[in-house]
Amino acid sequence: MIEERLSAGNGFPALTIAYCRASLSPMKSLPDCRLYGIVDLGYVQPLHVAAMTAALVEGGVDLVQLRAKGRSTAEVIALGSLMHPLTLAAGVPLIINDHPQAAKEVGSEGVHVGQDDDAVARARAVVGPGCFVGKSTHSLAQAVAAQAEGADYIGFGPLYATGTKPDYTPIGLHDIAAVHAQVQVPVFCIGGVNSARMDEILAAGAKRVVVVSAFLLAQDVRAEVRALRSRLVAPVRA
Repeated sequence: MIEERLSAGNGFPALTIAYCRASLSPMKSLPDCRLYGIVDLGYVQPLHVAAMTAALVEGGVDLVQLRAKGRSTAEVIALGSLMHPLTLAAGVPLIINDHPQAAKEVGSEGVHVGQDDDAVARARAVVGPGCFVGKSTHSLAQAVAAQAEGADYIGFGPLYATGTKPDYTPIGLHDIAAVHAQVQVPVFCIGGVNSARMDEILAAGAKRVVVVSAFLLAQDVRAEVRALRSRLVAPVRA
């Protein structure tokens, strides 16, 4: 288990990139990913980032993002460099939020930009063609525009009010079916997603979800990931 590869002293990974490459699982492809977890420094202290990353990937997330709002590029690079050996070993793509330069330095598989961040093309110019680019969208129109802009996937939400993004008005569930009909890239529904709401989210047409606080605040992160993952059916294409 990845947890067993963490040093007992400080929670940081006691393994090197070279060691990880010797035990790599096949990297998941973006279209096959259904469950997206975010390590958000609004909930997780930097000292616990590596341990939380290990818990998420061992629980069974398909993607992991580092969200470090207000942190310097150097800090994001340092944290991403701790996470990447763990995600590489599990074959889980790592995504860096907001910081294309950090994504390039870390060598992450993806970078994510918001509506107020760099354009998709500008982010891609920094990270290069081997790194996919996702974009946050908060309406059907923004989702269609993000696809036209060249995003490799979109986040769609927030579906519900959430402490992660308190300034955003929830968009509800009514446009989930429409966005899947009009957008061909993978759509990850985000914002207040938890196990109790999965039935209505899936009934509205969602195929992929992003989970933040429901995982990060769980007493048993691995068990919570497994429980929610069990609600999702076999992988689907966009």
